[in-house]
Amino acid sequence: MPFTSLGLGDDLLAAVADQGYHTPSPIQAQAIPAVLSGRDVMAAAQTGTGKTAGFTLPLLERLRAGKAASNNQVRALVLTPTRELAAQVAESVATYGKNLPLTSTVVFGGVKVNPQMQRLRGGADILVATPGRLLDLYQQNAVKFDHLEILVLDEADRMLDMGFIHDIRKILSKLPPKRQNLMFSATFSPEIRALAKGLVNDPVEIDVSPRNTTTELVTQWIAPVDKQRKAALLTHLIQDNNWFQVLVFSRTKHGANKLAKQLESNGIEAAAIHGNKSQNARTRALADFKNGKIRALVATDIAARGLDIEQLPQVVNVDLPNVPEDYVHRIGRTGRAGATGQAISLVSADEAQQLKDIERLTQQQLERKIVAGFEPGESLPAAGALQPPKRKRPKKAKPGGGNAGGGNAQARNNNGGQQRQARPGNDSNRPGNSQRRRRPSGNRRPQTQQS
Repeated sequence: MPFTSLGLGDDLLAAVADQGYHTPSPIQAQAIPAVLSGRDVMAAAQTGTGKTAGFTLPLLERLRAGKAASNNQVRALVLTPTRELAAQVAESVATYGKNLPLTSTVVFGGVKVNPQMQRLRGGADILVATPGRLLDLYQQNAVKFDHLEILVLDEADRMLDMGFIHDIRKILSKLPPKRQNLMFSATFSPEIRALAKGLVNDPVEIDVSPRNTTTELVTQWIAPVDKQRKAALLTHLIQDNNWFQVLVFSRTKHGANKLAKQLESNGIEAAAIHGNKSQNARTRALADFKNGKIRALVATDIAARGLDIEQLPQVVNVDLPNVPEDYVHRIGRTGRAGATGQAISLVSADEAQQLKDIERLTQQQLERKIVAGFEPGESLPAAGALQPPKRKRPKKAKPGGGNAGGGNAQARNNNGGQQRQARPGNDSNRPGNSQRRRRPSGNRRPQTQQS
């Protein structure tokens, strides 16, 4: 089935062809006609399968014939969990809409708000935003939704995991009830279905891949190694295999900074990207990585779904994630758009449980390969029989808080730039908010937010 059979206009088809695409991916083949029909859509597909074009292309097609957005008004709103993903979606809108008379802009935290307010004065046919910064702009009357036609929740499951449910519900309460709703996600978890009940109306449901599966285009293996020798092994792998571009995942911000410095000291150009970096620093590091100025980009899980790098050949997990689902999202940065890739995890004995959880989630045993010269002093347990995947229980609402995860300010700090307090070196997006708030003693930070 070619793109020409999906109902898109010639100018959109020309933009798609300019990118070298002629045959839609499965999610695109199903989602594009459904969106063009005007129906609400719930679509699930694993990362790297073309979900972004699956909604940006029909979004542009539906908006092209309407009246242009007036001052401060928005016709279509795309909500994303992270700045990097917001920038990626905005780039896709600009790329595919280059032949159309439509306006678009993107807003997120970590940068000055005034330029974003100025861009919105003339209105935007399409606005891509992270939740916290969007609420800031709405409260300052910089953006209005009286004429909103379409709402898109991109990576809806990630937004819930990061604690944005409270902000999402606030945003939904500001939108006109008559609109088309599109929900794109990696999974249809119980939490996603609960959110969908109050959002989509008689949706077309699309699910093109099993939940929590990894693409066959990515070769996965693990290298057992002692914890203190992980940096040395990573250096060896990069130099011995002459890797020119490798995305490295670290569990913590401090670990990412330390590892980047160690690589630099061994002659490997590297940079770290995480929530404590300014938006300008993050943008510069990503640009340098894409154009080959640096060989290794060391990231925390803030980047697991927000980076789109064409033909990325290698992903290395220096630390396994505490949440096994994050493993799927990490390695999904390679093997995208039909390309092949390699995902390697450097696993020490103290990560045996995380490895077991990942194999249980993905229902596959990862091949163990010991690298000569880096034999571990303490061996990993041998791979055993796979247990059935765990059933994820819905999160309970916090007393007095209403919605699960609604008060998770740390998630906003690290991942979407939507924090409620300003702190030197962090990603503040609320001007004038210099008072640091104390965290209630009983509100423990979830392990997913160590990035």
